[in-house]
Amino acid sequence: MWWQVMLLVFGLILLIQGANWLVGGASALARGYGVSDLAIGLTVVAFGTSAPEMVVNMLASSQGYDAIVLSNVIGSNNFNLFIILGITGLIRPIAVQSSTVWKEIPLSFLAAALVFLLVQPFGLEVIPRLNRLESSILLLFFAGFLWYVYRQLKADDQVVQGPAERTPKGRSLVLIGLGLAGLVFGGRLIVSNAIELATSLGVSEKIIGMTIVAAGTSLPELATSVVAAFRKNADLAVGNIIGSNIFNLLFILAFSGLVDPIDYSQSFDRDLLILGGGTLILFLAMFTGNRKKLDRWEAFVLLIAYVSYIIFAVIQP
Repeated sequence: MWWQVMLLVFGLILLIQGANWLVGGASALARGYGVSDLAIGLTVVAFGTSAPEMVVNMLASSQGYDAIVLSNVIGSNNFNLFIILGITGLIRPIAVQSSTVWKEIPLSFLAAALVFLLVQPFGLEVIPRLNRLESSILLLFFAGFLWYVYRQLKADDQVVQGPAERTPKGRSLVLIGLGLAGLVFGGRLIVSNAIELATSLGVSEKIIGMTIVAAGTSLPELATSVVAAFRKNADLAVGNIIGSNIFNLLFILAFSGLVDPIDYSQSFDRDLLILGGGTLILFLAMFTGNRKKLDRWEAFVLLIAYVSYIIFAVIQP
């Protein structure tokens, strides 16, 4: 068992470092071609922090571990929302822009609601599942989200001033290659050893996925948001989490369903409802205490809610 734990930890380290290399290499390459920091943040960094979830899900889906696929995405989103925003808000109260309050947070809630509706059988399926048609619907909504991001970029009218700081192209490509390798090998170690660990401990794949795997693949979001909080960059701290949650549900889960239709256990209904409820609480928090700000006491409520939720999930899986 300890060997499996060590390999799981090593896989997480490879996964996180791989994401760092990928983001660093791609960002340097993009800057070399004069792409703005905002464009990089909304594309490369958003993809990079969600890349661990994507790799783990691709491998788990191709091997038929549907519980890992679902628990990784839903568990990561709950970890992002309750733990990462909670920790970030305790470090420094987070001021939120009007566009985030009225657009991005509702879009995140809509994504969770859409997944919940699509996986319900409504008496039409013997086994509830996310099939390829439903996955395609999620991808269409993701395309709409990308269009929204593109419109935001045009509205911001970001222009790169002066000569771009260049990193040698070869070094950038090496970092991208190392990053992809780290993601693939780290993801394989996580999936295989998480399954073996669950079996040896007699714990369900769902619980392992909702806790160890979900928390591990969310480490890039945690690091990004905490650093952003210390640097007083509230937009990045909140946008990183909300954008990642939308990305996970509308792209990663959808792509996993295209690789292989995902059998859905209705025990995940509770977890999706928690995610939707938590997103709604975040929205309402913008109108309590200081308006358009996540205060420390509200962040503490998010943390307590998550701890209670995990305890209940372990006791009654």
